[in-house]
Amino acid sequence: MTKSGAVSCGVTALSALVLSNPSAAAPPKVERVAYGGWAHCIRLSNAEVELIATLDVGPRIIRFGFTGDRNEFAEFAEDMGKTGGDEWRLYGGHRLWHAPEEKPRTYFPDNAPVAVREVDGGVELTPPVETTTGIQKRISVLLDGDANRVRVIHGITNTNLWAVSLAPWSLSVMAPGGHAIIPHEGFRPHTEVLLPARPLVLWYYTDMSDPRWTWGRQYIQLQQDPGNPAPQKLGAMIRAGWAAYSNEDHLFIKRFPFVEAGAYLDYGCNAEFFTNERMLEVESLGVRVTLEPGQTVEHEEVWTLHRGLPELRTDAQIEANVLPLVR
Repeated sequence: MTKSGAVSCGVTALSALVLSNPSAAAPPKVERVAYGGWAHCIRLSNAEVELIATLDVGPRIIRFGFTGDRNEFAEFAEDMGKTGGDEWRLYGGHRLWHAPEEKPRTYFPDNAPVAVREVDGGVELTPPVETTTGIQKRISVLLDGDANRVRVIHGITNTNLWAVSLAPWSLSVMAPGGHAIIPHEGFRPHTEVLLPARPLVLWYYTDMSDPRWTWGRQYIQLQQDPGNPAPQKLGAMIRAGWAAYSNEDHLFIKRFPFVEAGAYLDYGCNAEFFTNERMLEVESLGVRVTLEPGQTVEHEEVWTLHRGLPELRTDAQIEANVLPLVR
């Protein structure tokens, strides 16, 4: 635990990696806008990309995309513009949960107004304390002034009078039509190493014969198919700390920490992937921690967005076109 009461979950190492060679460019533009039926949203933008987060509900980062281009995140029309009520809604976009997944605890409705505070390079979004769990969430969104790179820092604080065990869990709900790219551990022959490489975790409804899966030597791919309503899910320990979503010629890359000795939930997953006929989720998880009263855990992701990519269907195509962007 740090002196501030924050529990460390591998964020420091990732921050040092992505913040080296800091840019002297102008900060991103921050403005209040209406979007998707909500009167109050916040928009961060630079010359290349924009993000929009809801303030009437959430917080949800409801849009991320190239300025003037399509939304890389899914939006669900039946929920757009709605506020209030006790029913948990899909909405779409990017959200923060706390694991393990349980009902009703995980599904606390994020339907209330969100406080916003401008910080250096972006904004901090804070919803009310969850009345049924005593959990206080926070999402800080920091956009580079001259690049398509976003830092998303997720904070969870225990406001109870007792300790709570949980893991931060951040979910990006991607627009339909694309496919997730999930890296394997580097291939090594049987004569070189005998011990297992990492866990791949299946759910009761995971069907490995489903044609949406591609089981490659270096990468697993999961296709989002609007014509197939059957849910699919996979979890993995990804030491490389990244996963991606390819949709037409656009590529969304999500980077996240991996803590070698960390107590990850779901048999050791720091990343999970879910799809149905409406969307595909690219999810990352932090280490499970026990938060004493007043303590906070943070979990950081770094997003980049790229366009003009060729087809990314084979291991060789991914190696040639995605790995240079990750590195």
